[in-house]
Amino acid sequence: MHIDLAPRRGALTFLMACGFAAGLHAQAVKPPKAQLWLDLSTGTMAGMPEMDMPGGMGGALAGMMGGGSRGGAPNSYGMARGMNVMPPRVIDIAFHNSLRPGAEAAQAIPPGMRMGESLPLLPVRREAVPRGEREPGEVPQDVERPKGRILIYWGCGETVRPGQPRVIDLARGNPADFGMAFAGRHAPDRGAKIGPSHVLYPNERNTVVLPRDGSLVGEHQVRGEGVPASMKFTLADAQNVMQPIQLQTQGTVQDSMTLSWSPVPHARAYYLHAMSSTGNDMVMWSSAETPDTGMGLFDYLPNRTIEQWTRERVLLRPDVTRCAVPKGIFAPAAGAREEATPMLRMMAYGGESNFAHPPRPADPKAVWEPEWAVRVRVKAHTMAMLGQAQGQGDGSARRAPSQQRGEEPPPATAAGQQEQQQEQGVQVFPGVQVNPGTILRGIFGR
Repeated sequence: MHIDLAPRRGALTFLMACGFAAGLHAQAVKPPKAQLWLDLSTGTMAGMPEMDMPGGMGGALAGMMGGGSRGGAPNSYGMARGMNVMPPRVIDIAFHNSLRPGAEAAQAIPPGMRMGESLPLLPVRREAVPRGEREPGEVPQDVERPKGRILIYWGCGETVRPGQPRVIDLARGNPADFGMAFAGRHAPDRGAKIGPSHVLYPNERNTVVLPRDGSLVGEHQVRGEGVPASMKFTLADAQNVMQPIQLQTQGTVQDSMTLSWSPVPHARAYYLHAMSSTGNDMVMWSSAETPDTGMGLFDYLPNRTIEQWTRERVLLRPDVTRCAVPKGIFAPAAGAREEATPMLRMMAYGGESNFAHPPRPADPKAVWEPEWAVRVRVKAHTMAMLGQAQGQGDGSARRAPSQQRGEEPPPATAAGQQEQQQEQGVQVFPGVQVNPGTILRGIFGR
């Protein structure tokens, strides 16, 4: 049975008043005794093969483009919330059992996942802040006074619309301007509030990632001390990890750039956002029909929020497969010594599914106290450097000649591959290569 849930004090309580007629009392709902959060994310770089590279350049790029991983591990809890692309498919599991808080558990998984019979769920590790690093929320004392402006453009179209851009002058130093710069819509926080009473996957015992042909479709069961024996649920294709976004870009920064993509199965909406620097100015653009910086939309969204923001034309409908960036908004400023590469991020929002046992009583006067509840969220995202043709296909155009003929590639050591990639960059198409330094310059214009 599918239900809508909302977080409260680390566990989940349930939304009330689901369309009752006027005059009826809302049904009394108690938090579930056990709650599981399952977040699935698929991330890619447009035009590049899936980057499953462990360590070396893979670890460095993961830190740049996906928030990195704790302790240098290639996979750690929390990566599904970000724009991670290495590994491409990320699974975050958090479990809270009020009957036995913090006790180790395990999630039995279907054979199609190809990750073993079960995944261990281990208690949260307390990690001290390394000496010399700032505590969260601590304000640095050596921040340089901001210069330049933020120029905000919005909407799909080949030309800049009347009334654009919206300009925020950072040099004025007005706190209200800073707040305005990043004000706007934000994804409601419906994830797990992690604490000592939670157990997680991935963890120090197991960091295995979902293989390319792995599937979560099938029966899952959570087992452990104090876990309700009935905690079994079945995932269908709509709750499976999403397919990668196949994004193509065309045009130069002086022109209107065309963005197109193939429909992503089970996607409910899309959102695109690009940014770059030109001189001292930061230029932002989004596919929304609202003048918002859009920085708060890169996260999972509840189904109702997706529907509302699609109606308000903040998000693109799932049948939209094309969008144009207005001409010249990312063109370098006159006299600029170096041309920055605009970086584009794109989201495909999947659904949010909820399961609970026992089902909600039909009698609105009856108290509902579920034994357990499960929330599953899925999304896909990709990134691209604008101004050079890019696309994603089956990867055949990027393979070596011996691989195109079906031959085994020559053996190579990990050190040799790392050295070659560091020197040459990562090849996107024949004659087009991407270097990590180029990626950083695209983001920060340095």
